[in-house]
Amino acid sequence: MNASVHESKSGTAPLAPVRGTTLRTRGGLSLRVDVRAALVGLALAVVALGMSVVLIGTGDFSMAPGDVVRTLFGGGTTIQDYIVNELRLPRVLVGLLVGASLGLAGALFQSVSRNPLGSPDVVGFGQGSAAGALTVIVLFQGGPNEVAAGAVAGGLLTGLGVYALAWRKGVHGYRLVLVGIGASAMLSAVNGYLLTKADLVDASRAMVWLTGSLNGRDWGQVVPLACVCAVVLPLVLGHARELRMLEMGDDSAYALGVRVERTRLVMVLGAVVLTAAATSAAGPVAFVALVAPQLARRLTRATGPNLLPAALMGAALLITADWSAQRLFGADQLPVGVVTGVLGGCYLLGLLITERRAGRI
Repeated sequence: MNASVHESKSGTAPLAPVRGTTLRTRGGLSLRVDVRAALVGLALAVVALGMSVVLIGTGDFSMAPGDVVRTLFGGGTTIQDYIVNELRLPRVLVGLLVGASLGLAGALFQSVSRNPLGSPDVVGFGQGSAAGALTVIVLFQGGPNEVAAGAVAGGLLTGLGVYALAWRKGVHGYRLVLVGIGASAMLSAVNGYLLTKADLVDASRAMVWLTGSLNGRDWGQVVPLACVCAVVLPLVLGHARELRMLEMGDDSAYALGVRVERTRLVMVLGAVVLTAAATSAAGPVAFVALVAPQLARRLTRATGPNLLPAALMGAALLITADWSAQRLFGADQLPVGVVTGVLGGCYLLGLLITERRAGRI
């Protein structure tokens, strides 16, 4: 019977046997499917799609879910078609893609660092993207496309810099997190300085962007983000087996034939690209990358990185948070980043209390 192991403070300890059902084909191929994880993933997909329909129907011109679905399939009136397909659908698609990207990036980085606090927005990738965008806004007065390009460039440069500084005959997860936290602190100071140098109009624009928002998103943000996800998602899923072995420790992974540093570099780059693309589309939406993978793991109760459940959890969380931002505060519609920040902060405090009681911090 196969079992997985993970590295603990005292070495390696066996985990519960790998659960699931093995599917076999006549050609001799086999695939192990964790039934609980598959059901959780299906439920999260249903929640994300259901909340998307509700969110599309939310606004000054409200629509019933049935009318939204009928309009999406081409059966609505001219007004409904314009409101759904031109005004609201792009915003919802951006929310789904941003949430999925951040959830997947968080799962990748937490798995590589083997640390529940290893999240792109904790270790500076989000701050790097914000620094790139602020540089374009404040110094060059760039438009939306230039700001998006600056966010991607800032995130990539930050990710490569953190990885290079953490390198010492290889990259250890603990060292990667520490270097990332230091980089995050420095970039926060840079961002604050840029805001002080901006005029009133640019500073207001930058603050709205820094909060993280889906307001005004259109097809111009949907297409690039969808292309990034279409490229990165198959790449990281193709390395899921190696990533699972990395969680057992470098020595065990080497013994099983995994090219440890190559796999780790590919996974970190994938997380950086996803974070930078999501940030360029919606701003630095806080805490989704931290919370989504851990909630997915708690629901699936499965070992390993839980990449797909984490992505689906991120999409469901962000869409639900955006609906809450529009409906739960009366006439004031908050940016979605405010809601995720409050919820994520509460979750982080709970996580720290749990880790402290368990004696791990």
